[in-house]
Amino acid sequence: MSTALKLCLCMSNYELNKNFVLGGDIGGSHITLALIDLSSRTILEDFVLRKRVDPHASAEIILENWCDSIRECWRKFNLVNTRIGFAMPGPFDYEAGVCLIKGFDKYESLYEMNIRSELSERLNIAESEIAFRNDAEAFLEGEIFCGAARGYNHAIGLTIGTGMGSACSHSGITVDAELSVTNYAGEIIEEFVSTRGLIRLYKEHNGLDVKDAMELAKLCSEDTKAVQAFKDFARYLAWLLNLFIVRENPEIVVIGGNIANSWDIFMGDVQERLTYSLSRVPKIVKTVMGENAALIGGACCFKDVQERFIR
Repeated sequence: MSTALKLCLCMSNYELNKNFVLGGDIGGSHITLALIDLSSRTILEDFVLRKRVDPHASAEIILENWCDSIRECWRKFNLVNTRIGFAMPGPFDYEAGVCLIKGFDKYESLYEMNIRSELSERLNIAESEIAFRNDAEAFLEGEIFCGAARGYNHAIGLTIGTGMGSACSHSGITVDAELSVTNYAGEIIEEFVSTRGLIRLYKEHNGLDVKDAMELAKLCSEDTKAVQAFKDFARYLAWLLNLFIVRENPEIVVIGGNIANSWDIFMGDVQERLTYSLSRVPKIVKTVMGENAALIGGACCFKDVQERFIR
């Protein structure tokens, strides 16, 4: 057992909750959890729990799966409970804790349900111990707290996976930028800057389907149409980044999501386009925290509480 954990178990519950927060990331078909030490900005014992969840199941089954996973983490560290900060996809009323997801082929059974109240009752913890924030916002917060953007006062971030999320942060305040619905060529930009957009571009070139960005990246060594799809993707991403950078004037841009695994294929084209269109291009980096960024960013919902305790 680590020294930090031994000290932690000697604390009262009140003190424990101010230093250790369970960070949760709710994905389209999974829940990921880790116990975060906000004072040292680390994941306790590098333990991350990831469980599959059927997003089409009943509300009862989904909520119990989430709660079972949370209890498993508590048992791992011999805890009765902790504060929990969730990174959640939208649409969601983050302040009220009410799920507004509808028409996205996931979590339909939770629509208009107060998730905070439901979890509070099932886990026997106060509603004030449960917080939610947008998943892209949590990603950027995690990178600022202990990742690629640490030490920067002005940052923007994109998460590019099946869909696309965006967030900006200025002087310690990180918020959802809501750029996914920006109009582009009669559609929303997310239809171009996302894995599904990349796959669509490839299909438009040769009529073939691929599973994901990783599969398409593997084709680039022998398939010129795959290379062209990434070049088209880079053009759309550069357009979005140009708009985002002009609006927010960041010192650094952090990009995450599955698409970041293909960084070397498209980022050179993006940089070249931005150099041509902008007088100053900020530092653009790939996530260093990966999927853990959202977990830490979720836990940071209670960062101010922890800082007051330390003082």
